[in-house]
Amino acid sequence: MNVLIIGSGAREHALCWAAERSERVTVVFVAPGNGGTALMGGKVRNLPLKATALEDLLQFARENAVELTIVGSEQPLELGIVDLFRSAGHTIVGPTQAAARLESSKLFSKDFMERHRIPTAAYHVFRDATTARRYIGQPQNVYPQVIKASGLCAGKGVFIAINKEEALRAVKDIFDDRIFGDAGDEVVIEEFLQGQEASVFVLTDGIKYRLFLPAQDHKRIGDGDTGKNTGGMGAYAPAPVVTSEVMRRVEDRIIRPTLKGMADEGYPYTGFLYVGLMIDNGEPSVVEYNARLGDPETQVVLPLIKSDFIAALQASVDGTLDEVPFEMHEKSAATVVIASAGYPDHYEIDKPITISPDVAAMENCYMFHAGTAIREGQPVTAGGRVFSVTALGDTLRESIERAYRVVEKISFEGAYYRTDIGAKGL
Repeated sequence: MNVLIIGSGAREHALCWAAERSERVTVVFVAPGNGGTALMGGKVRNLPLKATALEDLLQFARENAVELTIVGSEQPLELGIVDLFRSAGHTIVGPTQAAARLESSKLFSKDFMERHRIPTAAYHVFRDATTARRYIGQPQNVYPQVIKASGLCAGKGVFIAINKEEALRAVKDIFDDRIFGDAGDEVVIEEFLQGQEASVFVLTDGIKYRLFLPAQDHKRIGDGDTGKNTGGMGAYAPAPVVTSEVMRRVEDRIIRPTLKGMADEGYPYTGFLYVGLMIDNGEPSVVEYNARLGDPETQVVLPLIKSDFIAALQASVDGTLDEVPFEMHEKSAATVVIASAGYPDHYEIDKPITISPDVAAMENCYMFHAGTAIREGQPVTAGGRVFSVTALGDTLRESIERAYRVVEKISFEGAYYRTDIGAKGL
């Protein structure tokens, strides 16, 4: 079959890598892709189409016999790409626009969890700065508090305020300075959950589902989980904090009630569901939902899948998800994000990238491009997160050490990365 993957980050590079390995796949089109997917060659071809150009993407799918479309990034889901493709009779993996509100509206997701008694942090919703400031000024408030813009913010719309002053600054940034635009029209302020974060991914047809190995992301820019929230600076899988008993609780208290609740409310959820968790003494609570695979977690969970990933995606559309294998390697994976200096704030691009020639020969290592482009045959930086360097190992320690060995062989002006990815798992 011909496959179309929509998006441009390291997640989409990893999806291309997984699709290319499938014997079912003839060509992998990626729109728009990046420098890494451009260099893949073989089955993979970049397209000069934006991920948000829905009508152009549909026309391309029609004209090029695309049989399966995979949505990587969140913006097309919010815009209704699944509804559009399905109405035209095209097979696509993802939730409808209404179902994608689990991610695109934090207000919808929090109210949904409250209706269905899914464990999550207590919260309050605000639609103007004055009311939010009045709430923050109440003497009984306990800090830290978590302040979130309700809409899509590319993983950067969350502030953890350790005192009243930081909370007021976050409200000013969102409501007054409009740093997230319309995504900040509504703000959710919620209690700070204690514990360790983890990510659980589900592939579902709306009823049946399959679980990926649990992962743990590193959202803060600095070592020791310090500094600003980013789109993610690294990840590893499987995450030891998600024991078999914790996973059973996640399924019983979160995944099944979520799928049933969405179906009961008239928004059957299909495609990938990301459940961001906080786990405290073995008790899981939902931090957030995403309506697609996470980045950088995708870069560790996909290489750990042993069976044909595309076969599972097709089965999720056909309603035969319980009839195909979904097997995992008994290994660990770690990914380290190399970012541009200044990320997640201002950063420069078009910095030439040097990669040691021996990287290509390093076993069980994968260099997924995120923010790169090719200029006159030379890879250059083109984003805040530039690479997601993934390695597999028989143990978590081995995968981490192997990933950092590759990181040291990649250089560009201002390259930055955390040095403690996976430390919690160890």
